[in-house]
Amino acid sequence: MVKEKPILWMKGREYMERYGKEGLSGLLPWPGSEANKYSRGKLILLAGSSRYPGAACLAARAGLRAGAGYVEVVTSPRAVPVVQGAQSSLVARSWNGFGPEDLQATQAKKPCAYAVGSGFDAERNITATLTCLVLGKAHAPVLVDGGALSVLNSSAGMTLCKSRLTDGYATVITPHRGEAERLLTGVNVALDDPACIASELSVRYHAITVLKGPITYVSDGNDVFALTQGTSALAKAGTGDVLSGVIGAFLAQGLDPFDAAILGTSLHAEAGCLAADALTSLCVTAEDVIEYFPEAIKALLEDK
Repeated sequence: MVKEKPILWMKGREYMERYGKEGLSGLLPWPGSEANKYSRGKLILLAGSSRYPGAACLAARAGLRAGAGYVEVVTSPRAVPVVQGAQSSLVARSWNGFGPEDLQATQAKKPCAYAVGSGFDAERNITATLTCLVLGKAHAPVLVDGGALSVLNSSAGMTLCKSRLTDGYATVITPHRGEAERLLTGVNVALDDPACIASELSVRYHAITVLKGPITYVSDGNDVFALTQGTSALAKAGTGDVLSGVIGAFLAQGLDPFDAAILGTSLHAEAGCLAADALTSLCVTAEDVIEYFPEAIKALLEDK
């Protein structure tokens, strides 16, 4: 049986109502008057490595900027002081000894989410160990990025993703084009059609897919939304880690996973555009995208 081509929403009525300016602004998880750091959502990042500690720093700082009340980073022992020095409000611990007992479940008054893989060294055994631990034991939304994506393309990885769907826990994957093609090795899919790639990834891994690129495609396996407001200024190392932290923060604050993916990707793109306006597309860095994130939210509200 040939899989039907997914529906691509770009400027349709449903897209505009749900994910136009007014719809997106309505998704922002504003804290209530009785909020505390735990009720605002905890983002647990398993990220970074001795080789790439900066990825953990970027994702964690982005998670705080996107509203998570508490961000904890579980990382390489050598990267812990780097993360601690990146921002005083971050909590960091070594992944040595990290196990199932350390995985808290999301709760109504204490929501949480996990983001795993930013800055992971895909060739290290710890990458597979931590990724499988989170996918198999975390009773909460999980975002998979970077080096952790390679773990999915195995019988164990696909089984864990399917089990998460059965158990009612969302998985979000955020590959770029090269990672996506590796995840679809051996699959008969049109690699020149990014909408089909995003849809096939979601079906294969039982996940929401955010296929990053000049146009970013978000799919649940049926529909595909194309976000076209990006900028070449975002073609810099580290901007993907920022996006993971942003979407992870929205998941931690209890947003629907598809909404979190669309809202996070849209604000990330807008922050990149605003940074480019101020600094030129040549000079924008991943850190600049974090700094312009509040301006992106203001722009969304102003255009409502």
